[in-house]
Amino acid sequence: MTWTAFASLLIMTLYIFVDTFIPLLIITIVFSLVYPNLLPAMESSASVLIQTERIHYGKSRSFGSIGYTVGLLLIGAVTAIWNEQAILWVMLIGLALVWYFHTRPAPPSLTIQPEIRESKNKKSEVKRLITSKPFVTVLTLSILLQGAHASYYNYGFIYLQDLGVNSLYIGLVLIVAVLLEILFFARADLYFSKTKVSTMYLIAASGSTLRWLLIFLFPTVWVFVISQLLHAVSFGVAHYAFIQFISKRLSQNEIPTAQGMYASLAMGLSTAILTFIGGYLYEISPGIAFLGMTVCTIPSIFIVLFTRKKFSY
Repeated sequence: MTWTAFASLLIMTLYIFVDTFIPLLIITIVFSLVYPNLLPAMESSASVLIQTERIHYGKSRSFGSIGYTVGLLLIGAVTAIWNEQAILWVMLIGLALVWYFHTRPAPPSLTIQPEIRESKNKKSEVKRLITSKPFVTVLTLSILLQGAHASYYNYGFIYLQDLGVNSLYIGLVLIVAVLLEILFFARADLYFSKTKVSTMYLIAASGSTLRWLLIFLFPTVWVFVISQLLHAVSFGVAHYAFIQFISKRLSQNEIPTAQGMYASLAMGLSTAILTFIGGYLYEISPGIAFLGMTVCTIPSIFIVLFTRKKFSY
């Protein structure tokens, strides 16, 4: 994690010296190969700390949501005072801080233990995971439910513009979802730590379906704001369910691999694919782009109902 943060900072610095398309493209590709690895690494560390230090994941994760909110407000402020060029400098300062904090002493459980160092066969870990029916089921649910946010993430801003919302207020509307996410993670350990993973996925799938149906059926600003309240369910509960599953069911050796699969497939690939589909549907009708996401959420409900007893998750 320390070296990934440092490498990300060095690569980001290269943006200062180029202003033509091909070099910018190359830097972006290289940066995109390095920087995103920090997220699964951090989540893996959290999962290990849940097992070894008994940390409260929800309370800890809420700080990430708070940081996201502060970041939105900070970017808005610096771009208003200066211009879009300021985003690069904010990112550089942020990466420098990330690298600095990664150089601070870490809990002993996050250092590589001898028995883990001797077990480097990642292929066997991947094989164990993909042959585990409970894990494949949970990963599939995560891919469907996290991917279902594609239209919201990519076209939510444009949708609000189409509804006539002033750009100044769109950011405030979108922050509502993050605020609910913060509240959820702050209390998640209290209310969901003993809830079955399958039950959490059922709640997430049902809430997500309701969220996209509301936007489709009632294309108004206030209904969109109300639907934002369901972000804690559609995203928060689904994410918390996956973390609880791998923390309780997987070994420390398997957790980083599982987190890598989750980050690349559920948080990355599925969203990318559904972004294209959502864009095609948005051209037909903005509401249909959100309704289309129920193609992922409704099957998730049936997957949970048909597998929860069979795989006992």
